[in-house]
Formats: sequence, C-alpha cells, structure tokens
Amino acid sequence: MIEIRWHGRGGQGAWTASNLLASAALKEGKHVQSFPTFGPERMGAPIMAFTRISEEPIEIHCNVYTPDAIVVLDPTLLNSKIIEGLKDGGYIIANFRGKPEELAEQLNLEGGGYKVYTVAATDIAVEILKRGITNTAMLGALIKAIEIVKLESIYE
Repeated sequence: MIEIRWHGRGGQGAWTASNLLASAALKEGKHVQSFPTFGPERMGAPIMAFTRISEEPIEIHCNVYTPDAIVVLDPTLLNSKIIEGLKDGGYIIANFRGKPEELAEQLNLEGGGYKVYTVAATDIAVEILKRGITNTAMLGALIKAIEIVKLESIYE
C-alpha cells in the first residue's frame, strides 16, 4: 500500500488532486481511499488530504500518519514540521522554485534518505490557467516521481 499526504490551502485543490489520483488508481483495478481533513476554515486556510492506494482491500480508516509521500501545493507551508511521520526513503514533492537540494536544506533534512522533487507549480498554473491553482501540476509531478498510476488513467 502507498499512502500520500497532501498539504495545501483551502481552494487550491488538494482534495481534488487526491480524488483524481484515487479515481485513476480505481480505474486500474486498485483499492483506494481519498479524504480530506479540515474544519470550518475558510478559503486559504491550511488543509490536508490523504490518499491510500493498494492492490489489496484497505482495512484501516484513519488519517495517514506515516506517509510514503508528501505533496505540498503551497510553498508557504514548507517547514520542518511538514515532513513529520514521513517514512525513511519517502518522497517530498513540493511547489518550490528552487532546486531539490535547496529545499532539503530549508527543511533540515538529514538522514532518512528522502527523495526530494521540486516544481514551480504556481508559475505553471498562472501561465496556463491564469490562476494559482496548483493541484494538477503537483499531481503530474507526483505521478512522474513515483509512477503510482499511468498518466493516461488520469486523463480518462
């Protein structure tokens, strides 16, 4: 099973990205879960969403506390707490204009063998959508980094 924790702000589409990924995995015959966690916050408040994908039925029903991957849609959320619980060898895919090494230094990553990927998702979203909604750019980056599902399954 692969577990993913998405970090974003209300209105950026973290939960939508989680759902798109889960739908694609379901089309490929996998078992999935996708759900958000947020309170009565308004647009722009920090939220988390979670995705689980497995070849076997998923029998747990709780937040993802030890993810295999963390996807950060909003660069203002990037801090050392964001990686809490990330498994050794886990993936960090972040909306960040700098190089992966710069992000690793900013997050004080030592040990753990984390795989860090960065993408200027806000720039991409503004150029293409004329809005800073980064979810699809970040979903594409996640699929490129981990190859959880086929890109074609997202399109369908």
